[in-house]
Amino acid sequence: MQEQPRSLTPAMEDYLRAMYDLSQEHTPVHTTTLARRLDVAPASVTGMLKRLANLKLVKHERYGGAELTASGERIALQVMRHHRVIETYLAEAMGVGWDEVHPEAHRLEHVVSRGLQERMAQLLGNPERDPHGSPIPPREGRFQPPRYDLLARAEAYSHLVVREVLDESGELLRRLDEAGLRPDVELEVLASPPGGPLTIRVDGAERLLDFELAAAVFVEQVP
Repeated sequence: MQEQPRSLTPAMEDYLRAMYDLSQEHTPVHTTTLARRLDVAPASVTGMLKRLANLKLVKHERYGGAELTASGERIALQVMRHHRVIETYLAEAMGVGWDEVHPEAHRLEHVVSRGLQERMAQLLGNPERDPHGSPIPPREGRFQPPRYDLLARAEAYSHLVVREVLDESGELLRRLDEAGLRPDVELEVLASPPGGPLTIRVDGAERLLDFELAAAVFVEQVP
């Protein structure tokens, strides 16, 4: 991947990464949606989008939302790779808990150089996923993130494997750990009543999952 412009600030990197994530659900990305994601005022988003448009990293139309340009998407993927490699290094090389690596990596990603981050990746054997199962974009070439189903939408009697979990909340990750729900763990859905908690079996034990927990887990059918 090419290096991003030296004029980019940490805030700009955060905006580009957030836009990439949101664009996987809907494009163009609207100002209010981006403001909620980053917990900033809509007026601040509008100002930042104008700056990013001047750098030709986004295409922004007033009242029409914004889209990443090819250059903006490339930088967003660089930021994502940087963050997830650091997370993985913290977890695997330093033993930091999976409920702690996300905020630590967010603090470090703007100060750790790209060269050091790539050295981390090499020492880890160039991992393809971070501790939460999220795919790490390659250094070169195209990146197509996989599409998984939400456990919250699973039907009864499904035999599933956990592929990825949301990593924004340390408390949520601790609850997932207590429930035995980590990447590559297999489970069975025993009951999935409308509006009610799921009943699952993990490692021989039955558990009830509320919607918040089930909505934080991405799964795939076991062949």
